[in-house]
Amino acid sequence: MKAKEKFLFILKFILLMTIGILSAFGIYYLFDTILNGLILDLISHNLFFRQLFTNPETGVTSLNYFPLWDGIKTFVLFLFFGGVIFYMISIFFISHFHGKKEVKKSLTKTGHMIQTYMTHDYDANDVFPLSYAEVSTQIVEIKAAMEKQTQAMKEEINRKNDLITYLAHDLKTPLTSIIGYLSLLEEAADMPDAQREKYISIALDKSIRLEKLINEFFEITRYNFQQIVLEKETIDLSYMLIQMADEFYPLLVSHGNHTELKIADSLSVYGDSIKLARVFNNILKNAISYSYPDTPIKIWAGIKNENGEDKVFICFMNEGKTIPVEKLDSLFEKFFRLDSARTSNTGGAGLGLAIAKEIITLHGGTISAESQNELTTFSVVLPVHS
Repeated sequence: MKAKEKFLFILKFILLMTIGILSAFGIYYLFDTILNGLILDLISHNLFFRQLFTNPETGVTSLNYFPLWDGIKTFVLFLFFGGVIFYMISIFFISHFHGKKEVKKSLTKTGHMIQTYMTHDYDANDVFPLSYAEVSTQIVEIKAAMEKQTQAMKEEINRKNDLITYLAHDLKTPLTSIIGYLSLLEEAADMPDAQREKYISIALDKSIRLEKLINEFFEITRYNFQQIVLEKETIDLSYMLIQMADEFYPLLVSHGNHTELKIADSLSVYGDSIKLARVFNNILKNAISYSYPDTPIKIWAGIKNENGEDKVFICFMNEGKTIPVEKLDSLFEKFFRLDSARTSNTGGAGLGLAIAKEIITLHGGTISAESQNELTTFSVVLPVHS
């Protein structure tokens, strides 16, 4: 306690004692003087026996008082217990109001310290006294978490801005080619059929590429406003995965891949069929994009027991370039693209796996990725009953 606070405490104590003593004398004066000795009359009538006595020698009559010890004892006990009760009540109210004042003071002081620490680059030990060690520990953890979240948001915004910049730049290339080839076709009416077909084919390819880039723009914009809402039902997961593999057959063939299925029969899960189909489509599309040509993409699904509870697992495995560990941890972050070269046709806006993670999390499941020895595995685990 500082010297100033000690002085104020002593001053308040002396002031309270003075007020108490003056109040006691004031009450006594009120009853004994102003009310004509009311207290003395009460004591004499209730605690003493009065008897008239006449002196035979002098003939003088006097009033003698004899104490009633039982009454005095009762009065003293009553006075004692009354004083104790009054003292306890006084202490209670004084402590109550003093405690409220100290709590308010402590909260104000704590608030100022927290504001100082959160808004300035100070060390916690320089702001919080030793008595606030527990508070300072929690505030340090909160500030660290907020800074981490802020940094993650900044990185996400930077990735998004970079991606938009790349996309805007890439839009010019196919658009310029389309305009150029269409202009040649318009100007050269007598162009040979073989050359005309070649230019039309190139223009078509560039148009498809332009459409893909525009769709990426829409996907980025749409993500900021979407709210994923699940519409759950019992899903025949075995049929969904087999059907998905069939639907991807043209893309698989064009890339020289094929699927190897190992799916348990009658495998079902309770969830949103459309949202889960989007998850599996995104994972399979990534597996095809980043796999070596003429290699299998394995899809395994079944039931496993985790901590005494049955869970559905779905694994997608492809052979391709090993993903570095530092990038593996970022695969499910928004606007993260594994390939940094925009000339590559692999990858999109970097939202597919981020959205997949949100969908799986809403289903009460988990999604993870492993990559080593040129084998990449995406694993999804879902509860049988959500």
